[in-house]
Amino acid sequence: MSDKQNETAVKQGIFSIGTANQAYQQYFTGQSYLQSLVADPAVNVSVGNVTFEPGCRNHWHIHHHGFQILLVTGGTGWYQEAGQPARQLHAGDVVVTHDGVKHWHGATQNSWFSHIAITAGTPEWLEPVSDAQYKQLKEEV
Repeated sequence: MSDKQNETAVKQGIFSIGTANQAYQQYFTGQSYLQSLVADPAVNVSVGNVTFEPGCRNHWHIHHHGFQILLVTGGTGWYQEAGQPARQLHAGDVVVTHDGVKHWHGATQNSWFSHIAITAGTPEWLEPVSDAQYKQLKEEV
């Protein structure tokens, strides 16, 4: 799939990409977009469609007293837990991050990426994923 086809497929996914993710921009390297899908205060989880431009990733973070489930809906991305190798993600992949696990996720250098994030608990945002660390990741062909 060409870069333009990838971008179009992600942008025209089943859920809207939403608007530029200004509320959390300080915790991302690059541009992300957020469309809230469930923000009901009577429900103890949030659900959102998060879309990343190529090269965009969030900072290392931990979910305290909760979890995060990622349902990958488009493009190609990365997920990494501290002390583990990065895992490349594709549409249809599911990631479960347990309480207290330091991790990050985002797009590969050359692909748009989107996932539904189902999140409970309180996030603790940590340091950015360094450019050097990110650029050493090799995309699968």
